[in-house]
Amino acid sequence: METMNIALPESMKHFVQERVTAGGYSSVSEYVRELIRADQKRKVEERLDTLLLEGLESGQPIPVTQEYWDEKKRRLTERLAKAIPPQ
Repeated sequence: METMNIALPESMKHFVQERVTAGGYSSVSEYVRELIRADQKRKVEERLDTLLLEGLESGQPIPVTQEYWDEKKRRLTERLAKAIPPQ
């Protein structure tokens, strides 16, 4: 694991230390990693939202039935099986 040093104003340093203690984190590093993971998750969700909106705004709408979802699931499962090599 790589090491990264950051400079914080005293007030932010105290805030981080308080969050580590109150949040049950074992270290400042663990707290910062959790913040980064949360930010990464937000970015993925924003991208998904963008893709969903693009999909909604493209082409003519189609009826979405249970059969549609069943077929979609079947095709995606097949695609996933091809993408993951057998162990």
